[in-house]
Amino acid sequence: MAGTKVKVDWEVRDYHINFLKDMAEKYGIKDEAKAMRVLIDFALQDGDLDKIFDKKNMRCIACGGAF
Repeated sequence: MAGTKVKVDWEVRDYHINFLKDMAEKYGIKDEAKAMRVLIDFALQDGDLDKIFDKKNMRCIACGGAF
């Protein structure tokens, strides 16, 4: 999927970045930004968006709560 890369400023928790770094290392991906793009591209093309964004699947690991 071609497109222009745009820098964004998002707030994520440290364990999100650690996860992305770990996945990048495990799967030979350039960096955590590319790992995030891989996840987003998968959701865009093959993900079940109704399942991904269903309120019962949204949760906060840090606080243990749901959204």
